[in-house]
Amino acid sequence: MSNSYAAAGVDTEAGDRAVELMKAAVQRTHGPEVLGGVGGFAGLFDAAALKGYAHPLLATSTDGVGTKIAIAQALDKHDTIGQDLVGMVVDDIVVVGARPLFMTDYIACGKVVPERIATIVAGIANACAETGTALVGGETAEHPGLMGEDDYDVAGAAVGVVEADALLGADRVVDGDVVLALESSGLHSNGFSLVRHILAGASLGYGDTSADFGGVVGEVLLEPTRLYTGPLVRVLGDPVLAGAVHALSHVTGGGIAANLARVLPQGSWVEVDRSSWSPAPVFRVLSSLAGSSLESSEGTWNLGVGFFAVVSARTASAVAAAIEAEGIRTWPVGTVSTAPRPDGLAGFEQGAKGVDGGAVRLVGSYAP
Repeated sequence: MSNSYAAAGVDTEAGDRAVELMKAAVQRTHGPEVLGGVGGFAGLFDAAALKGYAHPLLATSTDGVGTKIAIAQALDKHDTIGQDLVGMVVDDIVVVGARPLFMTDYIACGKVVPERIATIVAGIANACAETGTALVGGETAEHPGLMGEDDYDVAGAAVGVVEADALLGADRVVDGDVVLALESSGLHSNGFSLVRHILAGASLGYGDTSADFGGVVGEVLLEPTRLYTGPLVRVLGDPVLAGAVHALSHVTGGGIAANLARVLPQGSWVEVDRSSWSPAPVFRVLSSLAGSSLESSEGTWNLGVGFFAVVSARTASAVAAAIEAEGIRTWPVGTVSTAPRPDGLAGFEQGAKGVDGGAVRLVGSYAP
């Protein structure tokens, strides 16, 4: 009986092959600020550029993509999950107005299949390039006996920078500000435990073709998360729109109302008008299969709104037009009020995730 690492199920040579396969994609995200290339113990990023900031604040975020990975594994389709990861991590950084600097990733798997790992990382690298983020390092860990050979999970962390006096947040939001909704590309990367539960109850497989879904079920569900960072960084940097955006919210876990409430000041409230948009077919089909209403999933799915921008009423139309010019459908859904809430108004969500922010409720019915 061999007591070698290989006999225990760990293939270090496969790990080396995976690095060689992903190297070119990773290097495409590197500008002159990245030192040392691929393969070091630590990624190096030259922070000399921060000297140009009067008071630089570093912003950081970490996340994964949840059980959406189960669908990628079932279909053996791994070229989109990397974009999902970047969307979940980097798009949280732009919420405070920060420009992303660099990111690292971590992949745990039961068995290193070099081509699969390289495909995942290529997706991460391509999305990093699109958002202006350097992918400076990562780790692939093989866990035989703990995970199945085809199982894997991904996580990442990123760092960005924002000038202190440009920091976005609830303290900038004032009475009369307009709330803009930015369209999502689909489910993004939240609520997939519910999705999988619904499909199991309906005896639908990820590889099944469904006319209601408009194609192969799993492929529709794997629609990658829309990346908002690049467009929003450009809009925030537009001198014509300087100061127009007061707060941003990424609609992820917790749903629509809770994520908007997190970036509003205490005492403020917003009624989000459902009739201003029509949720995409994927949300309607899943709700129908579950025998439930769209409204019942507002705390789980984004239902077509991936981001909110709280902006000055005076420049709301200009901001919406600028975001639309970046290819993201944008529309007004409500107005911030700091007046006392009328008696009898119920159904508001107050803050979330430990933040005692404003109050939000959704009103009306979704457009058909």
